[in-house]
Amino acid sequence: MEVMVMDQALKQRLLELRRRLKSKKPDFVRYESWRYVRVKENWRRPRGIDSKVRQKLKGWGKMPNVGYCSPRAVRGLHPSGYEEVLVYRPEDLDRLDPEVHAVRIAHTVGAKKRAMIVKKAVEMGFKILNPGEFLIEEEKEEEEEEGLELEESEEISS
Repeated sequence: MEVMVMDQALKQRLLELRRRLKSKKPDFVRYESWRYVRVKENWRRPRGIDSKVRQKLKGWGKMPNVGYCSPRAVRGLHPSGYEEVLVYRPEDLDRLDPEVHAVRIAHTVGAKKRAMIVKKAVEMGFKILNPGEFLIEEEKEEEEEEGLELEESEEISS
C-alpha cells in the first residue's frame, strides 16, 4: 500500500477535476441491453464482427477506454480525499494514519465489535464512512445533554 505525499490544495484540485470528468463520462451499458430484458446492463466488451459499438459508430453506445481515466494521484480515493480501508477489528486501526485513511467497517462485524471500533476510531480521529447507529446515537445524546445544560443555566439566571 503506497502512500503518495502531496499538498492538500493540489489534492483538492485533482479531486474536483476527477468529479468534473466523471460527470461528463457516459454510462457504459452492455450492447443491446436496452433491447432485451434478459440482457443486463452490466458492461461486457462487444466481440461480434458486425457490432456497431465495437466499430465505434456514431449513435451507438460508448466503450470504456483509457481516455476516461481520472488523474493517477487521486485514482481510487474516496470522494472525501481519504484512502478507504476496510476494518474488521479494533486492532486494525493501529496500523492506519488518520490523516491519510478513512475507515469503512466490514459488514460482517457484529454490533458489539462495531461499537468498539467506532469508539476507538473516534478517539484516534478517523473519518468513519459507515458508522451506523452508534455515532448517530452518541450525537443525539450530546445534543440532549447540551439542551439540558442550557435549560438549567436559563433557570439559574432567572
